[in-house]
Amino acid sequence: MANILTPLIAVFGIMLLGFIVQKLKVLPHDTDFTLNEYVYYVAFPAILFIALAETDIHEIMQWGFIAAFGIAMVVTYFITVLISSIADKKQPALAAIRGLNTSFGNTAFIGIPLMMMLYPDNNHAITAAAIASLLSVIMFAFAMVNMELAINKKQKRHPVLIMLNALISNPIVIGCTLGVMASALYIPIPDSISMMMRLIGNTSSPCALFAIGMVLAKAMHGGTEPETPPHHLAIEMGILNILKLVIQPLIAYGLLRYFNVDNELLIMGVILAALPTAASVYLLAQRYQTYGLSSAKCILISTLATFISLPLIEQLLEQLS
Repeated sequence: MANILTPLIAVFGIMLLGFIVQKLKVLPHDTDFTLNEYVYYVAFPAILFIALAETDIHEIMQWGFIAAFGIAMVVTYFITVLISSIADKKQPALAAIRGLNTSFGNTAFIGIPLMMMLYPDNNHAITAAAIASLLSVIMFAFAMVNMELAINKKQKRHPVLIMLNALISNPIVIGCTLGVMASALYIPIPDSISMMMRLIGNTSSPCALFAIGMVLAKAMHGGTEPETPPHHLAIEMGILNILKLVIQPLIAYGLLRYFNVDNELLIMGVILAALPTAASVYLLAQRYQTYGLSSAKCILISTLATFISLPLIEQLLEQLS
């Protein structure tokens, strides 16, 4: 594995460029939306499909990794919901979006590019990022159902149907599912198709990171929430970011060790668990008009904080291994 600081600088450099371009209004206002749509619906499914399709099915089904990463997210989510419910009683929607802020890491838009930079030409790295992204999508769908139930009391559809619809229409889920099926059925992928998919997939990294920078620049101007006292906001942001950047990777490390996951996959899992909050959380918060501006701040702070936290985590992992 390459030193994590080098790819981190590249990651944040591209995000910063997107942020600056958005601030200077060099590109059309909705460029971030177009880039996000392209990455989400075309580039990510392409790279996830081909990486999984060309990986042996037995290497994909890393049940220890899947269980450890999934449980770490769920535990972090419910710890946050509990703290939020104590601090702000009878506000389940607020608790749900706070929980998503601490459990839903940017395993797709930052995790996939970072794994590709850290482990070049290593399908296992993309597979780990694909598993983490798939589990994150399930976590996102679960939180979305909680938001729906909290805000829209008279739901016409069953919560399970809401969650299933969110999953089966998700391009990351579709790309991963097709890739796993191709691997399980030993379907050979022609070289021309493989090359095409990888060329498309390789555009996902710069486009995704650039779009995140643009989204963050726009998000900081949004929100109509009541003004929070600075010291209260500082405490709140501190707790949320500690839960996301410290507690979740710590839980993931303990569980990955417990499930006896091999060392390389363990390091990948902890790094993926230690990624900042995904920009999608802000979009969901805006959709439900709940905690939008605070989510944007949490995303920005956690993204900047990982510049310090991830190198420290890498050093600790090297010492422990």
